[in-house]
Amino acid sequence: MAVPARKTSKSRKNKRRSQHKIKGPAVYWNPELGEYIVGHHVSSKGFYKGKKVN
Repeated sequence: MAVPARKTSKSRKNKRRSQHKIKGPAVYWNPELGEYIVGHHVSSKGFYKGKKVN
């Protein structure tokens, strides 16, 4: 069975874990609609990529 040849130090372990943070949704301001929009989603007024969708 494979085992580590060297002990992983606390600093190395924590540097690796520093990348595990959770990011929030990609929200941006749309001046045409006057509201914030989550990327890749239909707005509350029914627009997606500048076009009205059903």
